[in-house]
Amino acid sequence: MTSHDPSLKPSPQAQTPTVRATLRLLATTDLHANLLPYDYYADKGDQPYGLARTATLIRAARAEAENVMLFDNGDALQGTPLSDITAQTGSGWTGAHPVITAMNHLGYDAAGLGNHEFNFGLGWLMQALTAARFPVTCANILTGPEAPGRPLLPPYLMLSRQIADSHGRRHPLTLGVLGLVPTQITVWDTYHLAGQLTAQDMVQTARRLVPQMRREGADLILMLAHTGIDAGPDHPGMENAALPLAALPGVNAIIAGHSHQVFPEDGGVRQAGVDPEAGTLSGTPAVMAGFRGSHLGVLDLNLVRQHGKWQVQSHRAEARAVASARSHAPVPPDPALGAALRVAHDATLALISRPVGHSAAPLHTYLAMAECSAAVRVVTRAQRVALRRALAGTVHEGLPILSASPPFKTGGRGGPQHFTDIPAGPLSLRHAADLCGFPNTLCGLRLSGADLRDWLERAAVCFRQITPGGTDQMLCDPDIPGHVFDLIDGLSYRIDLSVPPRYTAAGMLADPDARRIRDLCHDGRPVKDGAMFVLATNSYRASGAGPYRAWPATTLVYQGRTIMRDLVVDHLQSTGTVQGPSAPIWRFTPMPGTSVLLDTGPGVRQAPGALDHVDITDLGQTDCGFARLRLAL
Repeated sequence: MTSHDPSLKPSPQAQTPTVRATLRLLATTDLHANLLPYDYYADKGDQPYGLARTATLIRAARAEAENVMLFDNGDALQGTPLSDITAQTGSGWTGAHPVITAMNHLGYDAAGLGNHEFNFGLGWLMQALTAARFPVTCANILTGPEAPGRPLLPPYLMLSRQIADSHGRRHPLTLGVLGLVPTQITVWDTYHLAGQLTAQDMVQTARRLVPQMRREGADLILMLAHTGIDAGPDHPGMENAALPLAALPGVNAIIAGHSHQVFPEDGGVRQAGVDPEAGTLSGTPAVMAGFRGSHLGVLDLNLVRQHGKWQVQSHRAEARAVASARSHAPVPPDPALGAALRVAHDATLALISRPVGHSAAPLHTYLAMAECSAAVRVVTRAQRVALRRALAGTVHEGLPILSASPPFKTGGRGGPQHFTDIPAGPLSLRHAADLCGFPNTLCGLRLSGADLRDWLERAAVCFRQITPGGTDQMLCDPDIPGHVFDLIDGLSYRIDLSVPPRYTAAGMLADPDARRIRDLCHDGRPVKDGAMFVLATNSYRASGAGPYRAWPATTLVYQGRTIMRDLVVDHLQSTGTVQGPSAPIWRFTPMPGTSVLLDTGPGVRQAPGALDHVDITDLGQTDCGFARLRLAL
């Protein structure tokens, strides 16, 4: 019998020839309402970030490939006056949320949620999403105070597309898209969400749903995982769980976020399970596109289809920057998107120009990691005044009231322009928004002297251990954001950098013998461990964010409803004029013959008096555009 015998049936391989195609996935994440290249706080345009610039990269990336899908990974709806003032109830704005308008304009295929989507409450979020012309998914958030509840949004999407193969022929493909958000939302926004939502562990949820998505016909599975990369072992409630999520069987690609990192990136994250050269997390193709439109994630999945099944044969991952640190020309913004947002932009400029007070001195955060910042003290004083008023006539009225706040903008992953810089003179609403850029509310905690000491030890984790007598040692830990560093107004103390941090960045006890906080005093007298105080802080910090502990309900003596920005506005209007610097709250313990390096914004050179200290030397510019200062300890 020969091969030409008509009685022979064709082989399965002959019946279903191999099909090859490339599916390009584009990703944005953590936009934080940075749509136009405009800094509303500084009232400056032509900034090197923003979705309008990313849109130019999106257009180019779409032109390069046949099969392209665009996704957003959350934390899009909050973050600038455009969203936090204009898009809020009572502002007079009647249009769709500007971020939704922009995403509709760009034709997103789908989006996930981030933790900041919940900052203004569940009703506000669901109303904002009604204008979206793309589906939104979130798998691990259920309605109701306890499980089992009903999913808030579709836990996953089944997106059916016809994709072109290498010969131009069309074939069906169903992409399953699973959205995930950190469980900590119910803690961070407990005021808005208590009794309304239940958060389930991201990894456990995905482990349960991925096989279900496969059974329902998903050819490939993409995770929109609003979570970063942590080296720690997988554990329930893990906040940055990109690695264990990517390791789950059946996941073909992951778009990560939340931590504002870039992946893959030269010189970026390197640890077990992270391969920037291959562009994989736990062996799975992955991208993370920075924040505020700084990058576009581009993930090319090279597919083969055999016997009716699609598989990823190879891939290529990259994060395309809208502006390089070595380039003087970021990609231009997309003019059509700018036109679509013009009305919202103009409305925002009108709203934030409202006068609220005056400052006799400049308010900036360029040196907030090296000395007591006057900008931070505006916030602490506003908190203190508001809490004193709230506790009047209560059993807590006679306790000393202290106030804690960090500098919210200290460069870091935000880049050399990410600093508060308010000149002396008139203050407007945009300045108040700049001083406290998150929509937290005021909390009052009844704490002991020992609790306060522990609070400050946790704040000091952002500094590296410094060797006495050493020169030019980096002051700050680059992996810990400056907004971790609370100062406590009403106390005085020193920070001893020769001692290692007592806690890790996650708040775990690292060295039980380490004590960085020295000479802790109140009204000039040493603070006793058993002495009692009331501490004004924001709701995010009181919930245990970052290295801080979460406080029990018995500790909470006040929970406010007004967001911090409005408390600052009230304080500025009642004060009239913010005075210049007063006695410092904290200092570093002196180390003769020792110097450290601080990378800060180049604007420090124009800030009056900032570099007049005899202990500060300007060493010029870093490759990333920061001003590098040498500080003598």
